[in-house]
Amino acid sequence: MPRLFTALEIPRNAALSLSLLRGGLPGARWIDVENYHITLRFIGDVDWRTANEVVDSLDRIERPEFQLQLTGTGAFGSKKPHSVWAGVSNTPEMFALQAEIERICQRLSLAPDPRKFTPHVSLARLRSSRVEDVVEYLSGRGNFVTAPFPVPRFVLMSSRDSVGGGPYVTEEVFPLQEARSSFASSEEHPASSIW
Repeated sequence: MPRLFTALEIPRNAALSLSLLRGGLPGARWIDVENYHITLRFIGDVDWRTANEVVDSLDRIERPEFQLQLTGTGAFGSKKPHSVWAGVSNTPEMFALQAEIERICQRLSLAPDPRKFTPHVSLARLRSSRVEDVVEYLSGRGNFVTAPFPVPRFVLMSSRDSVGGGPYVTEEVFPLQEARSSFASSEEHPASSIW
């Protein structure tokens, strides 16, 4: 079974902006543009029964669409940097979606993710990059920002055990709800208006 994770996709225009950040850092293995994404929850290697339970549970999520913006750059691994990334705007809807996915995974007896959710888009994996080179790379790209873009869905992706990022395959797509007026939604779904 491939490794599974939930993610937000990066639209073409934002991906093209990210691609302009490639280069200029010795020891970097750049992620292919088609593999850019924002990981919401790493699920890992699971059996088919668990994978089906995950899909069934994720399919019940009812969250609204929202907007995101990519902004700034950074690195993981302060003394020995191992990756560079682009940051993501702190959007309450994204954090709420991620928290719901985390609760679902734990209800399905999947171990809690030990890492704090830090939304980002991985740009490169670093092999033997020097700290000074990483600092110089980031200092020239700290003002990176994209135009806001809509997030109409989240996805369940799989990855093969490989070196670096990808290839990733979209296994399932979960649409978010289109923004509607509260009057229209209470008319269509009277039972859901208790919140």
